[in-house]
Amino acid sequence: MRFKLPFATLSASALILLPTLALAHPGHGETASFTQGLAHPLTGLDHILAMVMVGLFAVQLGGRALWLLPTTFVAAMAAGSLAGVTGIDPSAVELGIGLSIVLLGGLLAMQVRMPLVAAMAVVGTIALFHGYAHGAEAPGGVSLHYLGGFLFSTAILHIAGVAAGLGIARVLTNRHGQVATRVLGGLGAGAGILLLATA
Repeated sequence: MRFKLPFATLSASALILLPTLALAHPGHGETASFTQGLAHPLTGLDHILAMVMVGLFAVQLGGRALWLLPTTFVAAMAAGSLAGVTGIDPSAVELGIGLSIVLLGGLLAMQVRMPLVAAMAVVGTIALFHGYAHGAEAPGGVSLHYLGGFLFSTAILHIAGVAAGLGIARVLTNRHGQVATRVLGGLGAGAGILLLATA
């Protein structure tokens, strides 16, 4: 039995949340707020690319990956943010973030299929780096409100990626959909290389 998510529901959810995202502006206070957390993933191209491409990768794998990969990313990102605020410093965090964009783009461009557990391990590792950056960059430290904000925003970006992947599959034929995903993956990998070069 083929697992399908209602494309219209995903799209409507994303559209309903756009006004909230538009009102979220990062500020500087003693404690990081929900709106600061909500806005933070949207302030960096690297974070946006990673989260949307994880959604696309989930669609590429299909089945339980549609919800397990985004869920794994969000959970690992929360753990990474706590590491960022406590000063546990993984080596070359920014390099890891840049390489994660290239890796995700490559997985899409080459239409890589792998066991779900392996995909979850890859996505979880990537999320640790991104979460660390969110925690380390939190103004005044990570509060529960800030954590909730950026995890919520992250989930929305994953939904956007899943919705885009399902939309491509619905509008285009199988062959053309694969080509479109490959092109998007190639563009993502190229953007990752550019981010690494300019870091």
